[in-house]
Amino acid sequence: MKQQQGYQKNFSLIVAFFVLISVSLIVALIITYNFTDKYVENEFASKKIDVLEQTLKPYEDLYLNKVYEITNFQGFLDSASAAKYSASVFSSYPFVKRTVFYDVRIGSHDAQGRSPGISLSAVYDYSLKNKKVTGRRRPVIEDADFRQMAEKFSNYLVDADTSRIPDQSEVFKTFYDIKPNKITYLNIPRREEIKAYRQLKPNSASYYKQNMMTFQLDPYALRVANTHPELYQRISIQPVVYDPLDDESKELIAEIPFPGAFSDYKLYFRSSNNYLQTEIYRRFVPTAAIVLLIYTFLMVIGWLIYRNLSINLKIFKLQYDFINNFTHEFKTPVSVIKIAGSNLRSESELTERQRKHYGRILDEEADKLNDLMNKLLSFTQIENRSIKLKKKEINVPEFVNSYIETFRIKYPDFKLQYQIDHAVTFFADPVLLGSIFQNLMENAYKYSHPQSKELMIRVTHEKRNIVFTFSDKGIGIPKGEVRNIFKKFYRIENKYNQNGSVGLGLAFCKELAIFMNGDITVESEVNKGSVFTVTLPYES
Repeated sequence: MKQQQGYQKNFSLIVAFFVLISVSLIVALIITYNFTDKYVENEFASKKIDVLEQTLKPYEDLYLNKVYEITNFQGFLDSASAAKYSASVFSSYPFVKRTVFYDVRIGSHDAQGRSPGISLSAVYDYSLKNKKVTGRRRPVIEDADFRQMAEKFSNYLVDADTSRIPDQSEVFKTFYDIKPNKITYLNIPRREEIKAYRQLKPNSASYYKQNMMTFQLDPYALRVANTHPELYQRISIQPVVYDPLDDESKELIAEIPFPGAFSDYKLYFRSSNNYLQTEIYRRFVPTAAIVLLIYTFLMVIGWLIYRNLSINLKIFKLQYDFINNFTHEFKTPVSVIKIAGSNLRSESELTERQRKHYGRILDEEADKLNDLMNKLLSFTQIENRSIKLKKKEINVPEFVNSYIETFRIKYPDFKLQYQIDHAVTFFADPVLLGSIFQNLMENAYKYSHPQSKELMIRVTHEKRNIVFTFSDKGIGIPKGEVRNIFKKFYRIENKYNQNGSVGLGLAFCKELAIFMNGDITVESEVNKGSVFTVTLPYES
């Protein structure tokens, strides 16, 4: 009856575990979906800047690169070369609908009395019709674009510092003029030319040429680059004041204004809820699959724990019985030997028959003890046969560095260094060698004072051996203890090994080194540190 109740309690616990995991799964799926929904909505609002940047790339190229090419002509553009330049602009930038070329003269004075004088020699208008550039000469009239640029350029000539190249802010302020749907540019004169302008004598007939170009832009001709079609169903170019009055409650809307010459316009983004729902599900499904995988994994683990619990209880009982039986097997002959020994040491006289009887008892019980010891040794030998040597080529620098990096991450206060002399590769079992490294490096950290946690690893090639030395600055090992530290279950009593040490680490290293046809030795001094030397056969 008691067993039945105990089984019932265990069953209730495992059911409670499964229920808890299932509820956690449902909650996790709900949270994941809501998080994905919110994340997609936030991306809808934030990714519009990517679309704007890609859409404006041709405009930025025109503004920063193509317009600047006018300066390369150094003021010697004419109607023919201006037409050719305009053709290249129309071909590369479809949103440029018209260009106006101003042939500018710089003389001593102009009609307004400005000195140096800035006036117009000719004005040409270019546009693209039927895939051909057409141009016409306009009346020489100083329009608003020219007057504004002439005023800025005149002020610049008066104040310009000819001892240096103008910086970018001066260039954009003086030689560029940005208006809605329009860019005006005056080519940048060299410092020598500015000096020549200033040295023009009053009423001189001499003059210099400059070029000025105005680009008329059509924002609707920009190609919208929808870099996130999964988020934006429709993207259009609209005036900044555009604000539809129809009910958009079933759609998500975002907008972002254009800069510069397109500042009167904006990109207008629209996506229906159903359109975004597809993206939400696309992102949710992999996450949900991972959650379900974790849920399945936990369920399997729970079932394995429940199943193995009974097996472990049986194994524990078998181990407990083995220890009891083994102890009893030792205890019985020991007790008999003790009694026989006491009788032999007694003061009373023993007959020859009694001495033979006690001798036979001692001999039989000694054989029993010897048999038990042989069984234990045989068990150890069988256990040792389970290890198989698997030699592989080891790259020494990579191998040592991997453990150095691992311990640096594990123990940030551990100062680790290594030096490799004439040993690049050799053949050994990397798993067994790694176990030696792991144990010796752990001991170097564990048995060192907090302020001196340091370890130096040196690798040298000596004749037919490769030698690894681990030098620390730890607490050291007393001379009387050095010969015992490689023994199983042997521990030196100190404050560093009160917990978590059973005296197997160094014994294990010793066994591994011997198994690999090598050896391990130690030299140590109390409070100064220890040097462990691992010697293995070098096989190249």
